[in-house]
Amino acid sequence: MLQILLALLSGAIVGFVFGLVKLPIPAPPALPGIIGILGIFLGYQFYVWILPIIKQI
Repeated sequence: MLQILLALLSGAIVGFVFGLVKLPIPAPPALPGIIGILGIFLGYQFYVWILPIIKQI
């Protein structure tokens, strides 16, 4: 849980600094970006789950 809070805090700080210096945020639009990150995470979790099965073959 601490990692999640630290990631949220660091992201908020970076977003604030980018806004302060009038730069576009280094992220895709809100919902598609979140869904893309979720897809990457789920794909990696699938890899971790399927790798032991593949190694047994």
